Amino acid sequence: MASIKIPTPLRVYTDNEAQVSVSGATVGDALSDLVGQYPDLKQHLFQDDKLRSFVNVFIDDEDIRFLDGTDTEIEADASLRIIPSIAGG
Repeated sequence: MASIKIPTPLRVYTDNEAQVSVSGATVGDALSDLVGQYPDLKQHLFQDDKLRSFVNVFIDDEDIRFLDGTDTEIEADASLRIIPSIAGG
């Protein structure tokens, strides 16, 4: 199964799990499986069923925005990371 690494601020919504096993053929499928397991995550990752602009997802070191976005195909043993953007002043 693929896995998604959860950033510390979002672990409160995954029962403090740092990594979650997911299934799916694409990044979007994997994220859907993730929010299926942890529904409270959905509002933090998606808006109007689209990935929020400040949520970055990587496969290994590749940003999915430079691939096919949530339609990017993944291997069964893929390692994904969610990295929320941080703004400062």
